[in-house]
Amino acid sequence: MDCSLLRTLVSRYCAGEENWVDSRTIYVGHREPPPGTEAYIPQRFPDNRIVSSKYTFWNFIPKNLFEQFRRIANFYFLIIFLVQLIIDTPTSPVTSGLPLLFVITVTAIKQGYEDWLRHKADNAMNQCPVHFIQHGKLVRKQSRKLRVGDIVMVKEDEPFPCDLIFLSSNREDGTCFVTTASLDGESSHKTYYAVQDTKAFRNEQEIDALHATIECEQPQPDLYKFVGRINVYHDRNEPTARPLGSENLLLRGATLKNTEKIFGVAIYTGMETKMALNYQAKSQKRSAVEKSMNVFLIVYLCILISKALINTVLKYVWQSEPFRDEPWYNQKTEPERKRNLFLQAFTDFLAFMVLFNYIIPVSMYVTVEMQKFLGSYFLTWDEEMFDEDTGEGPLVNTSDLNEELGQIEYVFTDKTGTLTENNMEFVECCIEGHVYVPHVICNGQILHNCTGIDMIDSSPGGSGKEREELFFRALCLCHTVQVKDDDSVDGLKKNQLSRRSCIYISSSPDEVALVEGIQRLGYTYLRLKDNFMEILNRENNLEKFELLEVLSFDSVRRRMSVIVKSSAGDIFLFCKGADSSIFPRVKEGKIDQIRSRVERNAVEGLRTLCVAYKKLTAEEYSKAQKLLQNAKLALQDREKKLAEAYEKIERDFILLGATAVEDRLQEKAADTIEALQKAGIKVWVLTGDKMETAAATCYACKLFRRNTQILELTTKKIEEQSLHDVLFDLSKTVLRHNGSLTRDTFSGLSTDMQDYGLIIDGAALSLIMKPRQDGSSANYRELFLEICRNCSAVLCCRMAPLQKAQIVKLIKLSKEHPITLAIGDGANDVSMILEAHVGIGIIGKEGRQAARNSDYAIPKFKHLKKMLLVHGHFYYVRISELVQYFFYKNVCFIFPQFLYQFFCGFSQQTLYDTAYLTLYNISFTSLPILLYGLMEQHVSADTLKREPSLYRDVAKNALLRWRAFIYWTFLGVFDAVVFFFGAYFLFDNTILTSNGQLMTTSTHMMFGNWTFGTLVFTVLVFTVTLKLALDTHYWTWINHFMIWGSLVFYIIFSLLWGGIIWPFLNYQRMYYVFMQMLSSGPAWLGIILLITVSLLPDVLKKVLCRQLWPTATERIQNASRHCREHISEFTPLACLKSPRYRSSDCSNSPARRSNSHSKKMMFTHWKGVDYSVLPSVFGYSNKHCRSSAGYHYGGSGLETSV
Repeated sequence: MDCSLLRTLVSRYCAGEENWVDSRTIYVGHREPPPGTEAYIPQRFPDNRIVSSKYTFWNFIPKNLFEQFRRIANFYFLIIFLVQLIIDTPTSPVTSGLPLLFVITVTAIKQGYEDWLRHKADNAMNQCPVHFIQHGKLVRKQSRKLRVGDIVMVKEDEPFPCDLIFLSSNREDGTCFVTTASLDGESSHKTYYAVQDTKAFRNEQEIDALHATIECEQPQPDLYKFVGRINVYHDRNEPTARPLGSENLLLRGATLKNTEKIFGVAIYTGMETKMALNYQAKSQKRSAVEKSMNVFLIVYLCILISKALINTVLKYVWQSEPFRDEPWYNQKTEPERKRNLFLQAFTDFLAFMVLFNYIIPVSMYVTVEMQKFLGSYFLTWDEEMFDEDTGEGPLVNTSDLNEELGQIEYVFTDKTGTLTENNMEFVECCIEGHVYVPHVICNGQILHNCTGIDMIDSSPGGSGKEREELFFRALCLCHTVQVKDDDSVDGLKKNQLSRRSCIYISSSPDEVALVEGIQRLGYTYLRLKDNFMEILNRENNLEKFELLEVLSFDSVRRRMSVIVKSSAGDIFLFCKGADSSIFPRVKEGKIDQIRSRVERNAVEGLRTLCVAYKKLTAEEYSKAQKLLQNAKLALQDREKKLAEAYEKIERDFILLGATAVEDRLQEKAADTIEALQKAGIKVWVLTGDKMETAAATCYACKLFRRNTQILELTTKKIEEQSLHDVLFDLSKTVLRHNGSLTRDTFSGLSTDMQDYGLIIDGAALSLIMKPRQDGSSANYRELFLEICRNCSAVLCCRMAPLQKAQIVKLIKLSKEHPITLAIGDGANDVSMILEAHVGIGIIGKEGRQAARNSDYAIPKFKHLKKMLLVHGHFYYVRISELVQYFFYKNVCFIFPQFLYQFFCGFSQQTLYDTAYLTLYNISFTSLPILLYGLMEQHVSADTLKREPSLYRDVAKNALLRWRAFIYWTFLGVFDAVVFFFGAYFLFDNTILTSNGQLMTTSTHMMFGNWTFGTLVFTVLVFTVTLKLALDTHYWTWINHFMIWGSLVFYIIFSLLWGGIIWPFLNYQRMYYVFMQMLSSGPAWLGIILLITVSLLPDVLKKVLCRQLWPTATERIQNASRHCREHISEFTPLACLKSPRYRSSDCSNSPARRSNSHSKKMMFTHWKGVDYSVLPSVFGYSNKHCRSSAGYHYGGSGLETSV
């Protein structure tokens, strides 16, 4: 048994936290270090098996049952089933046990199948062949047998089997290229570096002779952080220590690219690899519909208990009369007379609970689960949401939140890569106040003798020329770009002088854009070889710079630097970064001119970077190198020490200039935001960009409009006034007009009231969220929320990833508890995606980490419009009807049973047969509503896209409010009363026949409780099914088949169940009952009459409400139907121009389209009114609309394809 974990925990907590070192020692190749160097302490680590499955063959049944019975409904029905087994109940245990078994079995099969797929994927991964070195030879074995310390060889295009320290490669410079698409989705090539002392090893024998130990941290889930140290032993000398960082760590799941082979040593295996540690379970999100279901369930549980209590009390009241407790035909036995009264009453209470328990629909849960699971495929199959450029379609990671897409009130979106394309294009650079714009490439060639256009004044001369060349060199050297060397030979490239031959790859699209832009201005970066960076200057002369140090970019510093040495021996430090991180460290340069240009570019929505440099003496470089080396070798707090070292080195710069890169707005991003605002959804943009750039993007995508009054809550404002004063001033401003903007009045296009937009930065948000000394931070938060509620749009800039999540949480937990949606494409958006009610990832260029952690993923931001306004709307309407219908049909089902107890002496006699009790929810009424939940479209998809305001009809859980719930419940009670008493009066006036049976005088049916129950049940099944048919707007052949097929199935089943003597039944109380009932003509008339009376109130209510108080959706339905019937397809165009025709009710109806096919239509304009003539034979209606509706078509008789 492996006790390493227990031993680790004991040593950690017994020795004390401060004495426990969070590190491990690994012996490369399992070779002991030379004698006398250090003690050899072998450690035990897990093998390389990956386990993502939840169950095993042995624990599946108990574990799955335990998880299923944790659900309240399943546990409740289990208790009812056990009660039926223990005590004498009026119904068979089969009536509760069979539906419960069905639900449990279906769920178990679904979960078991999903886990089997996980087992299959695990086995495929664990049995992959891996090459590793043993005794100087290459051996192949399965991946699961890999151990920590093994030396592994990986070939090109193979994934790494575990987390490896990179020892050597076939490349002379000891580098390799890797894609991490399966980890973070970034398809760009990243460069990793071999250990300095081992990069020269080329074959298995040399690698096998390596004596080294690795000290590193224990496994951590952070993909981008690693701290370690390798000690390489040379004979008996002191070992050489080298630092190890994330640039030396090859992660499991990444793939080797453009490198023939590499050698590495395994340090983390199996479930300790960083990829496995990122298999985190997402927090369980519950939709508003699910919460409503649980509340309704509690209400019905209370109704059930009330019914059982009432019947129990009335039973003993009724039995208090003489001879009622013991009729002459059913005398009590002696033990029954001696039973405790309270125990007997409790038993009767449980029996009534069992009798009425069908009011709680157990099958509703499995139906809802199937509806969500199957319904999610309609989203993935939507061809309009498929992006041909990327070859990607929408993904559904969880189907539990489908209906939540129709309830969104706030959308929080990232900017870069979400609203914009994340496709960078170099626009200009500013050097010493002079602006350079790259020339357009004509026919694949750069225009000769023209490297740039000076936009401000004449070209610089003297020292300005030197600064210009330094700027270009800085951009050619200060980056992490790699050159794809497909055409390379043993020397320079074949087409070295052709500037178009270089293909650049980098993890950052900004860097590629800058290097390509500078290439068009005359300086070409060629490659990094043997630690020398080669560039080609304007005169086509090759320049070499030795790369001494790289000060990597990080999101805190917001800059990166390189230290290089020229062929002349000069040492330069080049730095590029955000203006906020460069300007405070500059001591010289034309700061004001460059700053003004940067601000101007930011206002235009361009991404800006500043470039600076300083020259180092040999002594200064030596100090910097020592500082960096000490920080890199530290095992504890390495990041902190590196940050301190960078801070000391990166100062006293000379400012060279700035660059501007454009990130274009995504296609239809503005149209999508406009549609969301019309739907009553507030859109917030959360970004890490500077305020000016983000604000320009917000204007471009119509989040802010020209008439929007911008309110600022920024650090600059707070410096001028206190936070308290700024908040109160903003509050007074926004509350001056019409109070709070509610969802119903907010349209995003308001002209009669002032439109406000708020801009807040990360520092200001920190002050708002920070608790005050008196502990009253809530006051600032409430004030901030009140301001936000009265703004049509909010922009949050300079946001850290954690702050994005804080904003979402702040809104989510506000007093209105709105439903929130977060959408982003990068790893920095994951926190807000996980925090929001619904998280959507963009499958973009920043990787798939956001898509993997989201609930849904879409290729482009524009697809959010259809996802919410069409799919979300449909999902919510469908499941709302499904939930209400289930409760309705179960009230119809069980309330006659409650009424029946008043006519059978509260004897717990069942009204329906056991087969009907069991199959009512499973077979007779379940499939039509499931299909309704999958297919229903109360209005067409095109109408929903064209009329975003229809989204507000279903907002705030409108279809599952208490008013709707009470209406459905009372409708069920009314129908149940009609079923019961209608059938009761049909059985009035019975006579005794010659053979001793009772027969009704009105219907000539044999009178009996099973005949009575069967009549009620028949009316019940037909009524609830026809009720669903009346609610269906979108009819297909499948609907017809399911609805009418379920009724036919009920009739056939009843005929077979009562028409055949079944050998497996001890008694058949339903024998010939159904046939005998149908043999009576008046019974048929009675069934039709009762069905009509039951459905009439609902039909009248719908007709009256639709005419007197129509919703926006109903107005659209009425207008479409009226216009379709009003105009003949042969109506001449001239007739449409007549005043009499124009005065028709159809004049205010905007043009509609009932299907998605492309058709020809004729438009004409007459006296300010647009008319359209469409061939209705293709499904269109001929109609005309006023110009105010927003549909203008110029020219008479203009024919166009729609």
